[in-house]
Amino acid sequence: MILGIDEAGRGPVIGPLTLCGVWVTDHGQRALSKLGVKDSKAFGSGDRARQERARLASEIRDIAAHLVLTCVDAAEVDRRVRLGELNLLEQELATAVIEDGPPADRIVADGERLFAPLAQQYPQLRARNQADRTSPAVAAASIVAKAERDALFADIAARYEPEFGPLRGGGYINPATEAFLLAYFDRHRDLPPEVRRSWSWRVIIDLERVMAGKKPWRPPQQLDLLDD
Repeated sequence: MILGIDEAGRGPVIGPLTLCGVWVTDHGQRALSKLGVKDSKAFGSGDRARQERARLASEIRDIAAHLVLTCVDAAEVDRRVRLGELNLLEQELATAVIEDGPPADRIVADGERLFAPLAQQYPQLRARNQADRTSPAVAAASIVAKAERDALFADIAARYEPEFGPLRGGGYINPATEAFLLAYFDRHRDLPPEVRRSWSWRVIIDLERVMAGKKPWRPPQQLDLLDD
């Protein structure tokens, strides 16, 4: 039995972090390779990419001998980042995933520095950089984790669309996300609850200073960037 572990959503400024474990037999590994699994980021970020990941995630669930998916919201990510424990959080999530499934003869986790400490507890674990490119089980975990984050972010975007229009940018640090945050703040004088306030992105730092009364609010001349 082989267990592949990977996460999605470590870097975005909006939305949750997800982590997945996929258990497969050797036969299952071959089936995943035949299915064409690969690093979830290799699909891109558009609607077609999200649809393809969702389709593959469904087929991966049929192939997997066992699958565990876990999710952490922005508030908990913030709390752990402020404690300097983001890596520890992911290690705890991976440990919970391992313990929630059948014994694995081999465990492969994506991220050498991140997951190598777990080998002390699980000698059969190998932590490797870019393991989602070399291990079908890890690639499958990457796809399922990313598909889940896609779906959760779509729910977030749907909540704000009636007020602000389509929420583009995937919640990552980019002009579309910045435009949404500025428009939201201009209307509500706050940041959305799904935002990771611990991220040291200039727009978040500036808006936090405005809320603390340390800086005046000067709305950008144009708040119509969401229509770009």
